[in-house]
Amino acid sequence: MLKRQIGAVKAVDGVSFDIKTGETIGLVGESGCGKTTVAKAILGLVGKTEGDILYNNEPIPEEYSKYLRQKIQIVFQDPDASLNPRMKIVDIIAEPLRNLMGITKKEEIRRRVLELLDQVSLNPEHMDRFPHEFSGGQKQRIIIARALVCNPELIILDEPTSALDVSVQAQILNLLKGLQKTYGYGFLFITHNLSVVNHIADRIAVMYLGKFVEIGKNEQIFFNPTHPYTIALLESRSEIDPEKKEIRFVLSGEVPSPIAPPPGCTFNPRCVSDARTKECEYEFPHKIKIEDDHYIWCVNPPGGFTSIQND
Repeated sequence: MLKRQIGAVKAVDGVSFDIKTGETIGLVGESGCGKTTVAKAILGLVGKTEGDILYNNEPIPEEYSKYLRQKIQIVFQDPDASLNPRMKIVDIIAEPLRNLMGITKKEEIRRRVLELLDQVSLNPEHMDRFPHEFSGGQKQRIIIARALVCNPELIILDEPTSALDVSVQAQILNLLKGLQKTYGYGFLFITHNLSVVNHIADRIAVMYLGKFVEIGKNEQIFFNPTHPYTIALLESRSEIDPEKKEIRFVLSGEVPSPIAPPPGCTFNPRCVSDARTKECEYEFPHKIKIEDDHYIWCVNPPGGFTSIQND
């Protein structure tokens, strides 16, 4: 069988950020922009071609150790795909205890599982039931309990509420915030739902076609969005306000192919900013400081920021 490579895709390119203890970073953008690839790279599920991923200032090796698997956990989007339908809840939650921490005593395992069920607001009798006996929100609580079982420091939450209705979403978000306040977990919260990220994130990074276009504190992104793509994302939110008459900031065209991205700024073909110039077609975006902790990647930033300095 003959094979040939048609093209190479940089799923994530030049992304750099940090997560502090007790902090939530929200990672937002359209489907396919590279959010989940960032998560998988941190977890060692996909390889990186360059750069480093650090944990406590030490590079994460290609082969994850049991210690790192204890300290970095993930909650996936679909709880049904994460739960073995043939296993009882006690065994699902206890699996990391056995495999990563070497705990095999039945009494100790059941005690720890009971503690976790209490933390995620599930009843003790739930321990000996099977996944099909639970609602979607309860299943997600079980997945969260399993992520907490090894006392992690960083939890990656990949669209953890997108499969739930709005009322259950709020319950899960409040649960996560309460757990973080009590135990100091760091969260990387991946979502396309701006209302959700506004509720939970301390800082927000906006991705487009594998790159960051803007990063800043929650209030900076929502009240002072500067990159045209961020502005367009915020304008896309559904609002029921008959008094609002402003013209929305609407993008045109399709997302370029990641196999053959356009030269210069990859957002240029869809940009409708007044600041767009010919330079955007061949220059790569610069990292520009808007204010403390607030940066955009742009060739010609909109809004008349004449005093902005490259950082």
